[in-house]
Amino acid sequence: MKPLISILTLIAGTSFATMSSADHPVCMSADEMKAALIDWYGEEPVAEPSSDKEQVWASKSTGTWTMIKTYSDGSACVLAKGDDWMSGIEDGQLLAELK
Repeated sequence: MKPLISILTLIAGTSFATMSSADHPVCMSADEMKAALIDWYGEEPVAEPSSDKEQVWASKSTGTWTMIKTYSDGSACVLAKGDDWMSGIEDGQLLAELK
């Protein structure tokens, strides 16, 4: 699972770097963020948060995914988001898809 998180972190970093100045990060309390991901998008955590308190949420039914970071003040921000979540794919297959 760690390679998957590393790959998603790399994707998130690339996506975040290409955001225009008109894009603003979405931040709110961590509890509100988690409720929104569940209620609005039907997403659930893919794995436990990383040591940096980053976590990927995804929906198998809609294919959406969201990477959030939780901060010590109790807030959380969206780092990256997307469509076409590839659930059930092996790490090796995921790497091949990204090349």
